[in-house]
Amino acid sequence: MSDAVLSLTHLNKRFGALQATRDVSLDLRPGEIHALIGPNGAGKSTLIAQIAGSLKPDSGGIQLAGQEITSLSVAQRARLGLGRSFQVSSLAEPLTVLRNVMIAVQALQGHSFRFWKPVHRDESLLAPARDALARMQLEPRADTPVSELSHGERRQVEVACALALKPRVLLLDEPMAGLGPEGSARLTELLEALKHEVPILLIEHDMDAVFRLADRISVLVAGGVIAHGDSATIRRDPQVREAYLGD
Repeated sequence: MSDAVLSLTHLNKRFGALQATRDVSLDLRPGEIHALIGPNGAGKSTLIAQIAGSLKPDSGGIQLAGQEITSLSVAQRARLGLGRSFQVSSLAEPLTVLRNVMIAVQALQGHSFRFWKPVHRDESLLAPARDALARMQLEPRADTPVSELSHGERRQVEVACALALKPRVLLLDEPMAGLGPEGSARLTELLEALKHEVPILLIEHDMDAVFRLADRISVLVAGGVIAHGDSATIRRDPQVREAYLGD
């Protein structure tokens, strides 16, 4: 794992009699999308929380760009370059697309509570926000309130907010959730191009998107990883087919 930008090593997490994370080791390498898949109740949400910092593992370690982050807070991890989009939207709907992304930049700069009147002309916020919108092809919607966006566009804004934090790693939690075929296809194209700039750990149920996007896949069942490999390897793995993919 020496060349990995994100490494999980022997993570364990127990809630009473339930072992939600069972000796999980995996990594994310530069220029790739590594997908984490598994049935409901497999422990994906618990693992994501440990990576993000909202839940502390009982044992094991997490490294970001070679730095141990296991004991760091969510905010500390974000400042070190762990970007995240959430399964449930956390956007400010009355505000425009641009201002939502500017809020993310403010948070990175440590000025989250400045008033908007001086902030909305601040080029140190505007420039990175506009760059993130351009990378997600959202420039035409910059002045549109988030409340007027389609569900797919909101997902793009969430990724843009994560990009505005200049991450070393993107942790995307079911970005295709709720999208129709057209929205999924568009976001898949954007993520496919984005991975060359920022490696992505992708948690996703849309298997068409996973098999198109992922360079490597890890399959989580009952808290433990039962298989690692590329799409072809995962498709033909009999244990994975029985536990998750079906026939």
